[in-house]
Amino acid sequence: MSAPGNKKQRIDKVLSHMGIGSRSDIRKQAKQGLITVNGAVVKDSGFHVDPYQDEIEVGGEPVRYREYVYLMMNKPPGVLSATEDKRDRTVLDLLKPEHAQFEPFPVGRLDKDTVGLLLLTNDGKLAHELLSPRKHVPKTYEATVEGEVDADDVAAFAAGVELDDGYVTLPAQLSILSRERGSKTISQISLTITEGKFHQVKRMFIAVGKKVTFLKRVSMGELKLDESLPLGACRELTAAELELLTGTADGAAD
Repeated sequence: MSAPGNKKQRIDKVLSHMGIGSRSDIRKQAKQGLITVNGAVVKDSGFHVDPYQDEIEVGGEPVRYREYVYLMMNKPPGVLSATEDKRDRTVLDLLKPEHAQFEPFPVGRLDKDTVGLLLLTNDGKLAHELLSPRKHVPKTYEATVEGEVDADDVAAFAAGVELDDGYVTLPAQLSILSRERGSKTISQISLTITEGKFHQVKRMFIAVGKKVTFLKRVSMGELKLDESLPLGACRELTAAELELLTGTADGAAD
């Protein structure tokens, strides 16, 4: 994401966006001579700066401005992929203050009990591109399924299955990772879909007479879950990961 030209902004707006403090906090810091721009003290909190070009320091600490934040979360079970809820915790409740200040939102949804890769950002344009039905951005899940997933299921998913509301899914790629036979047969599978209907993975397996008991998203487009990231933790995307993600948004098949 490139810098948006030479648009100048009030320094109090720039610093408050970066979580340095409220506008009134920044006004006090300016009067105390704690803010410098390109080495010169600025005591007017309304002073205009180019946040991408000017060197801004507060209390001797440099401020690196950015408009957007891109976060990878390993979503834990029991929290909602939402910005707010009156009863349950949401993924925003898990963010550190330095990330929450950007007011990011989840890109798409994972069910309350589903875990794994969740992207959060305040970049509405990228989110729209990734979620656009026209783009068919692939999403890969790993799941534990009650029942014996077999070649017939692989073929059915490849052709598209009819859900409980009559909708026929787009072709999906189902792979059987392992089976465990006992009093109940348990199958471990990988599934890649290119759409995002409500509870889609679970409903697809219901359509073939089986039940998903554990579901984890492991990739979205070219972006893969960092398996070293603990459940409930998040981190900013690397430059290479962001490039993969923007490439997915730009280049996914129509």
